[in-house]
Amino acid sequence: MRVIIYTDGGCSPNPGLGGWAAVLISPEHNHYTKELSGAQPDTTNNRMELLAAIRALEALKLPCQVELHTDSKYLQHAFTEKWLDNWQRNDWKTAAKKPVVNQDLWCRLLELTAMHSVRWCWVKGHSDNKYNERCDLLVQKAREKFRK
Repeated sequence: MRVIIYTDGGCSPNPGLGGWAAVLISPEHNHYTKELSGAQPDTTNNRMELLAAIRALEALKLPCQVELHTDSKYLQHAFTEKWLDNWQRNDWKTAAKKPVVNQDLWCRLLELTAMHSVRWCWVKGHSDNKYNERCDLLVQKAREKFRK
């Protein structure tokens, strides 16, 4: 089964109250869409970007071919530029020999991507992409709801 996913995460201030969102689209089921979102206090933009991808992949019930769109180059490059491979090989240290930030979330993402075939696609944020804009709106709504 093929699934198209758009994700976004944000925080304001950074660090501060953050939100994450995902839109899952099933082309094989008349483009059925499912929306997910949530918020957390005292977090960062990057954690929310990672959590959006995690929650989207966790929502899949069966192994899928996933096309995951993100406006986070941090998230995309970790997979496409093999940063994760290097971090693991270096005992979760960066090239500067510092501990990798968000290791807990990266480990969860690695577990999930082992179950699915994921193609990581970058989309420019705030550029009139319908689903990226929808995710951005869901992030803002999740943050507002949490604040109340």
